[in-house]
Amino acid sequence: MRRAVHAVLAACLSIALTACGNQSGQQTDATATAANGQQMVKLGLTQFVEHPALDAIRQGIVDGLKAAGYEEGKNVELDYQNAHGDMNNTVSIAQKFAGDGKDLVVAIATPSAQAAAKAITDKPVIFSSVTDPLSAQLVSNLEKPDKNVTGTSDKVSMEQQLELVKRFLPNLKKLGVIYTTSEVNSEVQVKELEEAAKKQGVEVVKAGISQLSEVQLAAQGLAGKTEAIFIPIDNTVVSSFEAVLGAAEQHKVPVFASDTDTVKRGAVATYGIDYYQIGKQTGEMAVRILKGQKVADTPVEVSKQTELYINETAAANFGIAVPDELKQQAKEIFK
Repeated sequence: MRRAVHAVLAACLSIALTACGNQSGQQTDATATAANGQQMVKLGLTQFVEHPALDAIRQGIVDGLKAAGYEEGKNVELDYQNAHGDMNNTVSIAQKFAGDGKDLVVAIATPSAQAAAKAITDKPVIFSSVTDPLSAQLVSNLEKPDKNVTGTSDKVSMEQQLELVKRFLPNLKKLGVIYTTSEVNSEVQVKELEEAAKKQGVEVVKAGISQLSEVQLAAQGLAGKTEAIFIPIDNTVVSSFEAVLGAAEQHKVPVFASDTDTVKRGAVATYGIDYYQIGKQTGEMAVRILKGQKVADTPVEVSKQTELYINETAAANFGIAVPDELKQQAKEIFK
């Protein structure tokens, strides 16, 4: 009799343990899916530094994903990390994303993209706002990416930017440029600017920096010996634009830029692109890849359209007039 009772108790205990095990298994499966039953996409988003242009890109990426049904908290587990302009941080973030096994990583700006591409080789990496993906060695072919990396470029013509500066300053002889020597995109742009300037009989006076704290000193040095200062698409310099502007205003040396947000902040003018739209374009590219499109079948997309943006108040502060013809051409005039 006792043996029979023990057998029944053992059977009950076995059933109870099996039931607990099933409940535990269901809970584990539930954590891998969203509350609505959809599979969660683990998406890493890394940004080199915060400034208006890159922030606009990030918002565009999020909105591009959302428009296609990929929404944070719904079916996307979004992990956003900012490197705060530190190269070492870009590496740490990329390694973390690799360890976390993200389904897809989006990297904003060249240093973050380079770190992500190096650390992550088995999942798609999509870059945004990389001026020259070839020089940055992110891809070897813009039309047919040969690795797990593709994305969007914000490249603009340095020849066109120089022509714009000369429309405001026809007698320009010395143009200063501040750039980060460790950022490949910046070096490429400065080289192109020098080539264009040589044809125009303009001397380019370079001030290379290696870190954020050097921007103000570089600006002060250029303001005392040039007729204008030009800022390429350089994340470190753009993030510290107010330091450049302060030195320039003190010497009444006008500042020109390569991106529209810097014009809003006080540069005179640019032929620029819409960074929010570049972000949205990047988000749409991410959607195609999440839906199964191969990276090799996803060419790098370069924005071909630039628009004229002018800051009339900035021009007045520097004591230069805005030509009427440029006013008519401008997409937007900031006051």
